[in-house]
Amino acid sequence: MAPIALTQTESVSPAQVHTLKLKGDATETPTGVAQNTLKGPLEYKGTLEEYSHFEVTPSIGREFGSDLQLSQLLKADNSDDLIRDLAVLISRRGVCFFRAQDVSQDEMMQLQKKISTLAGQPKDSNMCIHPVSENTGEMGAKTQLISAEMQRKGGGIMRLHDDVSRWASRAFHSDVSFEKVPSDYSMLKVNVLPPSGGDTQWINCYDILDKISPSMLEYFKTLKADHNANFFHQEAANHGKTVSKTMIRGNPLNVGDDLSAHHPLIRTNPVTGWNALYYSYGFGSRIQGVTYDEHLMLRDYLTQLCLNNFDCSVRFRWEAGSVAIWDNRSTLHSATFDYAEERSGDRASSIGEQPYFSPEGKQKSEALRAEGKKW
Repeated sequence: MAPIALTQTESVSPAQVHTLKLKGDATETPTGVAQNTLKGPLEYKGTLEEYSHFEVTPSIGREFGSDLQLSQLLKADNSDDLIRDLAVLISRRGVCFFRAQDVSQDEMMQLQKKISTLAGQPKDSNMCIHPVSENTGEMGAKTQLISAEMQRKGGGIMRLHDDVSRWASRAFHSDVSFEKVPSDYSMLKVNVLPPSGGDTQWINCYDILDKISPSMLEYFKTLKADHNANFFHQEAANHGKTVSKTMIRGNPLNVGDDLSAHHPLIRTNPVTGWNALYYSYGFGSRIQGVTYDEHLMLRDYLTQLCLNNFDCSVRFRWEAGSVAIWDNRSTLHSATFDYAEERSGDRASSIGEQPYFSPEGKQKSEALRAEGKKW
């Protein structure tokens, strides 16, 4: 990530008068290779209700028992119905948890691809290839190894070797939001755990919007923000690698070594039709359409909005074999870096659509009231 504090100068003659651009172009809609294929939001049909489960918090998270094996969803006679409902449930609840899973790496990739496809994945999107990964180049898309040992060597989202904030909250992010076409869903299975610590937290960015006044929210709908992860060039160097300029990372628009993108500050999720905040300190950089001082003020406000409203979050304590699947379009997440031992697992992420804001998008609370549902 480029340094936050940037100094810009320009030469302006005394006769010139400049008007600050106070609105962005967040209503721009994607086309072609990066447009979701759904004709409208999907309805949850309830096919997963027969499995043991509970809502972890009112705002976010459902946990299933081990009677639901993700590997078996791929083999069921009504596999598409079950997996489509799973995609909708994840998008509505933000994240779903599964205990004691036997799902293999190959099955994780198959299931993650199926979830995205049934949720309207653009025809030219595929599985995510992280720009700094052991599985790149000719090897193609595979599950990515998530390892504390590798994190400490490279720095990763925590930027351990950079002169940046040491606040733990800096690591909150949405997966590969720095790509022109970022991830829609991610799945993580943790296999090795420390005796204590290493939990993961998620923030529900649908419900965060209810904390914002209607007038401020209307203004935010006009703005875009940079998402920047060019700090990964240094991490690649720490691992003796370079970021490829030619490898396509899950969508034809995700190519080249500039790891930055501009996305709407408020994003519409095509699966639910609900709007969510789409910004994080982890990859979030300059908010467009405002002065630099206003950017700093808004950046800190949005960060505190997410962190201080703990009623919009959930914390998951892993067990070996646990799996979490979440929607990157409407949540932020971060591991809790409170351990010294190894913590590792496999992650499968799919690439979705180019982020967009739709004037037809609704707030989650408004939509649930109209449906007569609690969640």
